[in-house]
Amino acid sequence: MSKKDISGLTIVVTGAGRGIGRATVELLAAEGATVALGDLDEALVRAVADSVGHGAVAARLDVTSAESWSEFLSAVSGVGPVDVLVNNAGIMPLGSVLKEPDAVAKAIIDVNVHGIINGTKAVAPGMVDRGHGHIVNVASAVGRIAVADGATYSASKFAAVGFSEATRAELKPLGVDVSVVLPTVVQTELAAGVPAARGVKPVTAQDVAAVIASAIRRPRAELWVPRWVQAMTRTTSLLPRPLQEAIAKAFKADSVLSDADQTARSAYEARVRPPAS
Repeated sequence: MSKKDISGLTIVVTGAGRGIGRATVELLAAEGATVALGDLDEALVRAVADSVGHGAVAARLDVTSAESWSEFLSAVSGVGPVDVLVNNAGIMPLGSVLKEPDAVAKAIIDVNVHGIINGTKAVAPGMVDRGHGHIVNVASAVGRIAVADGATYSASKFAAVGFSEATRAELKPLGVDVSVVLPTVVQTELAAGVPAARGVKPVTAQDVAAVIASAIRRPRAELWVPRWVQAMTRTTSLLPRPLQEAIAKAFKADSVLSDADQTARSAYEARVRPPAS
């Protein structure tokens, strides 16, 4: 498969004000793409666009709202038809599912699942009309390996993986590729205080951005960050469940979220959790 040149593409990135989104914008713009940044924090995302330059534009975007998607695309329409959509926006409040407020569960599903669905429905029709396009959905390793104290988050990422696989089958015959990216623990605010599994080095937002860029150049169905974790996961999934659980325990992969430092996470959790009713 020939590689696609990123230079000259028009690319929308959601959750572009921070973390993986910002790193992705910076990399794609540096490679010559025209990037449209969407984020709930309008002031922040406009400042990021200004700092990136290269013709980057930004507007407020609430990915949970189809109406907001329409307004966002209208606001950035000057950059032309969208060649690539990077559905990156996501939140990760942690804690026991038995103590999780209903509003928190709803927020996780709205952002992490409906955000991707809304983005696809808003952007993919134009891609289909033009006969080409690419959607890159940023999920998580917990979209394949569920972890305690992140039940709703795990569920949302399993949904993101399933939606990506289904839409890939649906849209590929129409000229639109769909990829899903599954990072392990990333050194961003979202994962503040979350330890890496034993033997797995935490990756950076720039590492994930580089994988997203590689997916755009050569579309693939599923990409992990780091890549070797995918092979290990596939291998262990063939083992009996008790052995899988023993391996997860040995690598402390089963407790990465429950072992999170809540003090280190306090600022992030306060920002993304809905106000208590």
